[in-house]
Amino acid sequence: MPKAYVFTRYGGPETEALVEVERPVPGPGQVLVAVRAAGVNPVDWKQRTGYRRPGETGEAVFPAVFGNEVSGVVEETGEGVSTPAVGDAVFGRPVEGGYSTYALLSTDLIAEKPAAVSFADAATLPVAGVTAWEGVRQIGLEPGGTLLVTGAGGGVGVAAVQIARSLGLRVLGVAGEAKRELVESLGATHVASGPGWTDRVPGTVDGVYDLVGGEVLAEAATLLTDRSRLVTAGAPPAEAERLGGARVAPSRTSARLAAVAALVAGGDLDPHVTDTFPLERAAEALRTVEEGHARGKIVIEVAG
Repeated sequence: MPKAYVFTRYGGPETEALVEVERPVPGPGQVLVAVRAAGVNPVDWKQRTGYRRPGETGEAVFPAVFGNEVSGVVEETGEGVSTPAVGDAVFGRPVEGGYSTYALLSTDLIAEKPAAVSFADAATLPVAGVTAWEGVRQIGLEPGGTLLVTGAGGGVGVAAVQIARSLGLRVLGVAGEAKRELVESLGATHVASGPGWTDRVPGTVDGVYDLVGGEVLAEAATLLTDRSRLVTAGAPPAEAERLGGARVAPSRTSARLAAVAALVAGGDLDPHVTDTFPLERAAEALRTVEEGHARGKIVIEVAG
C-alpha cells in the first residue's frame, strides 16, 4: 500500500503519523506523480498548528498530508491532460500534500524537471526557490545595490542570496554564527543575528528581504530610508504594511517554476540540500526544520 506522512488534527508533533493510504486518482487537469523527493518547509509544521496561508479558505480535511513541494515521475494523467505525459520527470506544488508515495499535481502548477537538475534539488523549488526569486525581484534593486536578507541560512534565504548575487547585488546575510560559513560561501557578508544585530550591519542598506518576521522584521525596517524596498516572507501582510513594506507575492505558475529550474540547471542557483531523510523518517526531517536546526534545505526522498 502507498504511504503518507500526515497530521490527524491541529496540534503538535503528537498529531503526526505515517499511514497507509489509497493510491490517488487524478481528476481533470491533474496528473498522478510517483514522488521521488519532497521539500520540507516551515509552512509544513505551521499548517499542522492551524496556520492558513494568506487568502487561503476552506477547512482542512483530516488526515492531512504534509508537504507543499515535490518532484517525481508521472504515473497517470487525468482527463484533458496531454502534457506532461506518463514517464515524464516533473516537479511542482501538490494538490493535497507531498510527503507520500504518490501525489496529485495540477498541470498549472507543474514543470518539467531538467535532466541536469536532481529530483532532490527540484523538490526545493516550488516553495523555497520561487519565494526567493519573487522576493528579490519584488524589491527591485539595481545592480550594485545592497540587499539585506534575514534568515539567510535557511532554505529560502540560501536561494535568495544566490539569486541576488546573480543579479549583481551586494548581499548582507543575517544568520546565527553556526551558519556563518554557509552564508559566506554564497558570496554574502555575514551579519551575526541576536540582540543588537542591526549595529553590526556594515554600511547602508538599500533593500531588505525578511524571512523571519516579528521583532527581526521591525528592526530590519529601521535600516531603510525607503520602506517600499522592505519585503517579507516571514510575517503576515498586515505586519509588513504597518512598517511601510509588503508581503512577498509569489507568482507560482508553470512558467515561473521552469524559470527557477533554469537557474539551477545553469549553475546560478544551488539549493544546498544539506540533508535527506527517507519517508519513514519524515518526523525527524520535520523536527529539524521546526526546531530551526536546518542549514539550507531538508528533503524527504521516496524510493523509486
